[in-house]
Amino acid sequence: MGLRRISPRPPRPADAPRIREIDAAGLATGHATFRDTAHDWQSFSAAYLGRGGLALVAEEEGQVLGWAGVGPTSQRAVYAGVGEVSVYLDPSSQGAGLGRHLLGGLVRASEAAGYWTLVAQIFPENGGSLALHAGQGFRTLGRRERLGRMGYGPLAGQWRDVLMLERRSTTVG
Repeated sequence: MGLRRISPRPPRPADAPRIREIDAAGLATGHATFRDTAHDWQSFSAAYLGRGGLALVAEEEGQVLGWAGVGPTSQRAVYAGVGEVSVYLDPSSQGAGLGRHLLGGLVRASEAAGYWTLVAQIFPENGGSLALHAGQGFRTLGRRERLGRMGYGPLAGQWRDVLMLERRSTTVG
């Protein structure tokens, strides 16, 4: 896969099946999210395209290979410009720089939209995601111990820790 041919762009309703497939692959690992259901277009657009959020998909030769989104952490005015990010990649595209390309594009787009702080909550076992975020300027603030109990998959019933990461813009805020 050559990143020169990858085009980050806003998602369209026609991308919904691939967004769902990529999301489901992440959920299947047990290390992506507490959510137990992959996004359909309605839940994806509610999370990332409404309420001031934004999203990008990475496309190569007409095939969506990943998506990234940011949504406001709160609708309260005091939190304007603070958003939580998510990044999901097709398993066959991991490790080739796609995540860096996609998350970097999302960071730039979020700053253009007025986001000054981005947060991410990542399971400690998800080393790839932790490295990806660190490479884009996120730092670990702390560990939220036994934050939630998995409701699905091979880790169902287990309490999980979550690392809280943050990135502050140097150009906004």
